[in-house]
Amino acid sequence: ASLTLPGAQPYSAALLAQLRAQHRPVFIDLTAAWCITCQVNERTTLEAAPVRDLFKDKHVALLVGDWTNRDPAITALLTASHRAGVPLYLYYPPGGAAAILPQILTPGIVKAALQG
Repeated sequence: ASLTLPGAQPYSAALLAQLRAQHRPVFIDLTAAWCITCQVNERTTLEAAPVRDLFKDKHVALLVGDWTNRDPAITALLTASHRAGVPLYLYYPPGGAAAILPQILTPGIVKAALQG
């Protein structure tokens, strides 16, 4: 299964900082090939047309962090978010603090987070 959502870019702290400096809203999907919950959420919610449209309409930058091989940059973000593993979904509104979304996603949860 592809770990890249349509239009997503690989997560890096530098890219996140750059997008935040541009006051872009950012959604981060931390996932792994062996994470069943991650794959279900991607199929049922993150790849769903209404959610993709919402991301597009709100100009949300999508970043995917692939933790399949325990990438240290992803581990650092998990640790900073007080999480031991994936899935982790973070939404950064323009100029605001990150919101941590539930580990089981629905389109409604994502929509509510984006409307803050």
